[in-house]
Amino acid sequence: MKKTSLLLMFLLAFLTLPAQALYEELPSMPEPVSNNAVTAAIANGAMYVYSFCGLDSSKLWSGIHLKAWRMNMSSGIWEALPPVPDPEGGKIAAAASTVKNSIYVIGGYHVAQNGSETSSDKVHRFDPASNSWLSDGAPLPKAIDDHVQAVWRDSLIYVITGWSNITNVPDVQIYNPAGNVWLDGTDVPNNVNYKVFGASGVIIGDTIYYCGGAAAGINFPASSFFRIGIIDPGNPAQINWSGFSSADAKGYRMAAATQNSTAVWIGGSDVTYNYNGIAYNGSGGVPALARRKLYQPATGTLVNENTNALPAIMDLRGAAQIDLTRFVTAGGMENGQKVSNRVFLYSPDGSVGAESPADPAVFSIYPNPVADNLSIDCDGSMAVQVILYDVYGRTGTSVSGTCPLTLPVTQLASGIYRLQVLSAERQVWSGKILIAR
Repeated sequence: MKKTSLLLMFLLAFLTLPAQALYEELPSMPEPVSNNAVTAAIANGAMYVYSFCGLDSSKLWSGIHLKAWRMNMSSGIWEALPPVPDPEGGKIAAAASTVKNSIYVIGGYHVAQNGSETSSDKVHRFDPASNSWLSDGAPLPKAIDDHVQAVWRDSLIYVITGWSNITNVPDVQIYNPAGNVWLDGTDVPNNVNYKVFGASGVIIGDTIYYCGGAAAGINFPASSFFRIGIIDPGNPAQINWSGFSSADAKGYRMAAATQNSTAVWIGGSDVTYNYNGIAYNGSGGVPALARRKLYQPATGTLVNENTNALPAIMDLRGAAQIDLTRFVTAGGMENGQKVSNRVFLYSPDGSVGAESPADPAVFSIYPNPVADNLSIDCDGSMAVQVILYDVYGRTGTSVSGTCPLTLPVTQLASGIYRLQVLSAERQVWSGKILIAR
């Protein structure tokens, strides 16, 4: 009778589960840091969030550093890593990307005591498995900072526009980690709508989306322009650029990530500022915004949501994408230009479409609820990775191989989990799974 009551309780919770909270706070970083490059990778079967370089709470040129940390998503424990190996010293406005589970920290800029700034051409390569730095990759053809950086098909890193020593540039520099070579991509249009620094973006499928940033001009005005770049999969250096003006695209130093097929931007400010959080226009300290932007490629809809349901945070240089619906921000600046050590895990809600229903012609996932073994049948002999996450976004268990597959869940506690099925073509199914005994 007790087991039956418990099963009914879980079933009721499963069927009536409300929209998930937009975020939750995770264990804080070892110390406050802003303008730091953030990404995620797997080491020894565990998911980690990584932070590289940045600015400490002094907000002075001397507080710009090369420190690195990682956090285990299962335990919440942060640990120091060897510092980024840049002989030129500390830097900010770099970006970090993960390709085939290796991390690449690209670009950024150094600030001298006299206030002069120098863009970096470095590509630092980090191996999560050995927790160590490898030799640097081939340098950027053009030194860059505050750029847009995104990964295409787990193979190429796109470095788009940004600031290069004296001005914004239209260059699209594409790094191929496998060959350690740079490709020359189709430049963005050579005008203030596309050439910006402090923008951010993502790649979904074969399309680049980036918005916001600071345009060239008096006091570096914030841009209200949304850009779309369609990549030719047969020639990925060929990009067809377009865009549109929208007040909802305005933003500076936001974090960009994805939730299924939705592009998401978090935080930032609508007033551009120097690295210390003081506005270029002389108005003083800049407020951080509690907001998110959502772009739905299927409908071409861009919306801006200012909501107290999110933390007010700015000065973000990337997000750690821990799965295809959840991501983490670490550090940044809070209101009052306070350098932060806070860490947030963002989850989708009903407006984003957290569920991706299984197509019975492609996937058959059963039983649900499950007690012991979950079966995954696929169309044909599809190679897949199956991952089960708990409500905190932590990996509970996973299996990889060719369908059909069995995922044992006997070691997991009863409760509600989220399952993701990732195919070789990176097509994903996601949905709730109930473990009940």
